[in-house]
Formats: sequence, C-alpha cells, structure tokens
Amino acid sequence: MRTPAAMIVGLVLCPCGLLLTLTGTLAPNWRQVSLVPDQPIDLVLEQGIWDMCRERQSSHDRHCGQADELGYFEQVPVRVAQGMMPTSLVLTLLGLVVAALGVRCWQKEPRHLLAGVAGLVLLLSGLLSLVPASWYTQELWALPAPFGSTLVVGYSLVLSYLGSCLEILGGLALALSFHHCCKERRAPKLPPSPVLEAGPSVGTSQPACLAPRAALAPAPPSHALLLGHLRAGWKQDQGPGLNLCKLLKSLPCSSSHNCAKAVLG
Repeated sequence: MRTPAAMIVGLVLCPCGLLLTLTGTLAPNWRQVSLVPDQPIDLVLEQGIWDMCRERQSSHDRHCGQADELGYFEQVPVRVAQGMMPTSLVLTLLGLVVAALGVRCWQKEPRHLLAGVAGLVLLLSGLLSLVPASWYTQELWALPAPFGSTLVVGYSLVLSYLGSCLEILGGLALALSFHHCCKERRAPKLPPSPVLEAGPSVGTSQPACLAPRAALAPAPPSHALLLGHLRAGWKQDQGPGLNLCKLLKSLPCSSSHNCAKAVLG
C-alpha cells in the first residue's frame, strides 16, 4: 500500500516548521530598535527572548550580551515566550518520532491511529509557539525601549510565525488519519460464504475417499438367509461348524447369538 498523501504532507511540513521555530527561538532578533537618540545613526539594537545585541551597520561590528537597563526581559510577553517556545520544540520532536512510527514508510500498512495521535501532538506544539509570537507582536510597541527610537519587527518573530503555521498544517494533515480508523470500524463485516456452510449441492458427485463409511460398507446378510444356508449345510453333512463360524463372525454380537440359538434349537 502506498503512503497516503496527507501523511506525506504532514511529514514534510512539520520538520520544516521545527527548523523555523528553532531558529526563531534562538536568534536574538524578535525586535529591532533603530535611530536611538544620542547614538550613532547606523546603530541597531536587536532584542530576542534570550539575548540583546548591538550592531553598527556601516562596519558590521556586532556585540551581543548587552545589559538590560530598561527591564526588557522582565516583561510578561518575554517571560511567556521563554517558557512556551522550548516546550513547543520538545513537543514537536516527540510528535515527529510518533509520526515516524505511525506512518511507517518501510511497511505496507501504516498505523493510522498512531499517526493521528502524532498529528494532535504536532498541532498542540504549533499552537504553543503561535501564542507567544502573537502576544509579543501585540505588545511589540509597549515593551520598554529608548524614548524616541524606531521599533521594527525582527526576522526571528517572522520565522516563529511561519514555523508555527507549518506545524499546525502538518498536524492537521496527520490528524486526518483518524478518518481512516473510523472508516474501518464502520465498515460492515461480510457474512460467511453460503457455499462453505451448505456444502456441495445435490447431484454433485463426491470422491470415493470422501464418501461416508456406512455407504461403502457392505450390508450384512439377513438372518433368514443365514439360517437357510446353515440348515442346508447341516442336512448335506458338510460339517456346519466351519460355515457356522464364518457366518457368525459377520454378524453383531446380539444377532449372532440369536442365530445360533435358532440353528441349534
């Protein structure tokens, strides 16, 4: 069986979203502060959720690890992003592992239930990274910054947005595997074949090896016929003992006892 297209889409989008989200989490460029008063005109401050950097655009001289003099890292949106973004990365890794075990491209049949669970995990991870990115964007101009400076959205925030959307789309694609599970459970079970239950139809010949043993066994001689042969042998003095033994062996026990009483009596 070929891998369903929805699973392939999920396995392509989710790793891409993981890389974008990882880059957005680590890179210190969620917000750019330029045109700072009393500073060189080409100076740009880059602020992330873990670090702050200063860069001179004319000389590309960059220095990170700047002191937080305005209390930027103490703001609630930044603290929330510091907690939720790493959690989203861990969930994305877990979801990809479960998705690989569920899709099983090396096998004929995928595990649809496991792939659907992986889709839910990846969907949750995308939402966990989308919430702090949206909150930070809303509070972008309210976070502490030097007075009179210009604030611009950084590329790390854009990458976090894109990664979150890709993870959500990939999770939804994998979650479609639940539809296949429900379809299998609702499928009616086929009744057993009537040919196998009824056996061969009337008029069809059976091989001799399959015929009942009772039909193949010869019918035992009747009692009247046996008595007639015994009496004829007795009258002709042929020694009825031998004939009596042979004929009595072909009868059941009760019948042979009755015949012997009839002949001898």
